[in-house]
Parts: sequence; structure tokens; C-alpha cells
Amino acid sequence: MRLVRSVVLLTLMITAVSAREVRAEFALRDGDTVVFLGDSITAARTYGKIVERYTLLRFPGRKVRFRNAGWGGDTAVGGLARLDRDVFAHQATVLIVAYGINDIGWGARADEAHKTAYLNAVRGIVERCKAKNVRVFIGSAAVTAADPDQSETDFLQRMCDEGMAISRSLGEGAIDLQRTMRSIQKQVKVANAHAKDEKEKQTLHAADGIHLNDLGQLAMAYAIIKGLGAPADVSSVVIDARTPALVHAHDCKVSNLKGDATRLEFDRLDEGLPINFGVFGALQFRFIPIPEELNRYLLSVRDLPTGRYAVEADGRGIGIYTNEQLGQGVNIASATSDAWEPGGPWDAQAALLLQVNDARDQVAQARRLTGRYLADSPNRGEIEGRADAINAELEELQRRIARPTAYHFVVRPAVAPDQAK
Repeated sequence: MRLVRSVVLLTLMITAVSAREVRAEFALRDGDTVVFLGDSITAARTYGKIVERYTLLRFPGRKVRFRNAGWGGDTAVGGLARLDRDVFAHQATVLIVAYGINDIGWGARADEAHKTAYLNAVRGIVERCKAKNVRVFIGSAAVTAADPDQSETDFLQRMCDEGMAISRSLGEGAIDLQRTMRSIQKQVKVANAHAKDEKEKQTLHAADGIHLNDLGQLAMAYAIIKGLGAPADVSSVVIDARTPALVHAHDCKVSNLKGDATRLEFDRLDEGLPINFGVFGALQFRFIPIPEELNRYLLSVRDLPTGRYAVEADGRGIGIYTNEQLGQGVNIASATSDAWEPGGPWDAQAALLLQVNDARDQVAQARRLTGRYLADSPNRGEIEGRADAINAELEELQRRIARPTAYHFVVRPAVAPDQAK
């Protein structure tokens, strides 16, 4: 009997260690300061905020700070020249780089001379960062609006492939933004081919075919997050309704399980939370596989009698599911019973985080521009100091909003509309 207990204990310990190791694979560590370096696509300050919110929600135990060093019209050569001011001055520990399109003049200067300048600058960025112990991820340029079935081997992709190869050869990271974004672009192309009206057609780009719209920025953020090693699973719970009994809990703790098929209740405390994008934000998931690849927040309730069941968390409606659906398991990350309201409390937290994240971004941008617009002002020092203090407070507020709490779940038979009176 002791041998059996020892084997079980050892198995549980190995499982726990394995789970921690999987979670630890995400490249951003506790205490990191991440800087995004790039051109106007980075300077739009959209994809960077998504990466920030994902990290805050998914890994709330890691204190990671984010800074945006995008500059409109910039090239890798320009990025190399401003490393001291825009990267090292922030005590960066991680640098995520995205250049390429301006380096070849939007394609007008796609020649060996400009490619060489780009590659030399990429090498310089990596080497200078390594000397300062900054971990580097060289990204390929964002995809353009060129036909995704024809652009796989174009000059921009091949040039960026060489840049990423340089980073890898020097022991640093690389993220192939173009190919990940191109796979999304191909899905958009297929959907557009079936659109009955031009207004129904989607794109990742602004009218110039270079700059990204909101869908394109989300696609780029997704590519970066996956390139940093983000796991698909957030957490999962499996419950047997008969006893009731907890069958499985991964990356979360379940307590206070009670009741039966007429009303099942339990508390769930997660290690991390899924990312969401506010009301109607999930509509973007049509093309970007966030639910499957980043946001698997799963609930399964087995052995329920045949019927339809309402799921609630902290009194918020999640949805109505059949016993078969709950038995197989449902992803409730973005589920809601009211399209005009966030679903679970985790969804509400993400919606609040989005607002505070935008506010922090505006303060950080004002702080950055103070030195440019008010370089000689006697008020510059005070403005920058207060902006830094406000930014620090907003960072702490973000972490507080993103912190998981124990959610109280209720699973009960759904009441038909004609019975609700």
C-alpha cells in the first residue's frame, strides 16, 4: 500500500513539474522589460498593447513591463542608431523587432544594396543587445496586401528570412510574422471570394496595402504571442455530476464542489486568464484562431441527464449548453449569454483591462513626446516625473484588474422562456 501511495505521489509531482515547465516556456519572464522596436506599424501602438494585455492576463504572477519604441518611416538602420535612447535607456531585457518594408522603400528599392543595409543593421542590433544581455526576437516584416498565394517567395520574405537566420545564428530568437499573418490572410481571401457584396469583404490593411487596420494589428499580435511560445490551454476543469466529483483540474484549483444535476456549484481559481477584446471582439476570431491556439478555457461536466443547462459564473451568464456539449467540454473563454455584455468575470476583467491599458499607453506616449515637443521647457522635468509616477500606478492597476479570483460557478437546467414567468 505504501508503494502504491509513493508511486501516486511521484506521479503527481512529475505532473506538477511538467505543468510548470510548459507554462515556463513562454518567453517573457518575471521582471522583464519588453521594448517593441519598429516602424509606423509598431508606432501605431496597437499590436504591442495586445501582447501586453495577453501577458498580464495569462501570466499574472509575472511582473512584465512594456515600452513602445516604434517610429514612423523607420528602418533597421534607424533602429540600430537609436538603441541607446529608445531601448537601453529603458533597461530593456527583451527586444522585439519588426522592420523590412521601409528598408526597401515599399518595394521600390528591393535590391541587394538595400538588403545588405538591412541585414547589417539586424546583425548590429542583435550584437549590441547581446552585449547588454538583452534577449532579442527579430521579426519578419508584417505581411503586405499582396496576394498571399504569390508572396511566399517575394523579395521581402526572402530578405526577412535572412535577417531571422542571422538572429538565430547569434543565439537569439526570431518570429516569422509574415508567414503566420499570411495564413490568416489566406482565410480572408477565401471568405472574400464568397462575399456577395464588396462591403462584406475583409482585409488586414489600410487602403495603401502596407499599414495594418485593427484586424491586421490583431493578426500581428497573434503572430508575436505564438512566436513567444504561448500555450493554447489556459486551464481546464472536468466534473462528474453524479457524485459530484472532480475528475480533472489543470492550471486551476476547484473547491466547494456540491449539488447534483438540478444545481451543481463549485469555485474555480485559475492561475491565468484568457484574453478578450470587449463587446463583439470575438467576431475577429473568424479569421484568427485565438480560441483554439491561445484561449482554451475549458469546462466539462459529465453524466448530466439529457437536457439543456445554463452555466453562470459569479452571477454572470455564460451560455446554455446541451448535456452532450458539456460532457464533451466547452470553451467558455469568450462565451456570453448577452452579446452586449462581457460573459464571465474573466471577460469583464479583460474589458476593464483594455480601458486602463489604453490610458497607460496614452500617458506613456505623452511622456515620450515631452522630450521631443518640450525639450527646452522649464516644466519638462516635472511633466516627465509625474508621467512616470502615473504610469507606474496604472501598471499596478492593470495587474490588479488582471489578477484571478475564485469564480463561483453554477450549472443548472435551463428554464424555457415560457416557464420563466
